[in-house]
Amino acid sequence: MALEVYWASGSPFAWRVLLALEAKRLPYQSRLLAFSKGEHKSPEYLTLNPRGRVPTLKDGDFVLFESLAIMVYLDREYPERPIFGNTSRETGTIWRLVSENISYVCDPIQKVVAPLFVGGASEKESEIRAAATTVHGELERLDGVVAKSLWLAGAAISAADIVVFPWIPSLLRAAAKEDARPLDLGFLPFDARYPHLAAWVARIESIPGYERTYPPHWR
Repeated sequence: MALEVYWASGSPFAWRVLLALEAKRLPYQSRLLAFSKGEHKSPEYLTLNPRGRVPTLKDGDFVLFESLAIMVYLDREYPERPIFGNTSRETGTIWRLVSENISYVCDPIQKVVAPLFVGGASEKESEIRAAATTVHGELERLDGVVAKSLWLAGAAISAADIVVFPWIPSLLRAAAKEDARPLDLGFLPFDARYPHLAAWVARIESIPGYERTYPPHWR
């Protein structure tokens, strides 16, 4: 029975799981939910995920939610093309990078992105600027890492890349919005300031099946 993935357009957490499936070349059935229609809060979906969030994975009669848990499950259940490493050292390094990105990259990016997507950026200008300063520091660090290797954890794509990637397109999309222009946050043009990281983004975008993961409402 094919894997089933319940997701919603634009969710960076759901995007992680879709990218993991494509990187591992696992066939799956896409179950796209519309936030605008409240489908993630429907009684049917809440029987699968009582938190009413995305993503959720079904593998036969097994149901799992929370993106990192899903990624780990996929890597253990379907070990070909591992995204959490082949050795204990590789696994440790990847988990360290995943932890760093969640703690120091994703959260400040969310603080920049959220007000620009949902409104209220002018009221939160100081918070956005402070978070943007933190983000630039982290992007400089990441740019330095991928200046030396193709991927964050070495020669192959891993969970470290997959966890942080969705936040970068979200950041760039937010930075291009009209409300972001007066803030002059300095993220665009991205390739001018972070050329190695921009090349890393392009490598992920060239993964076979990447187009299936791209948020439909962004097209």
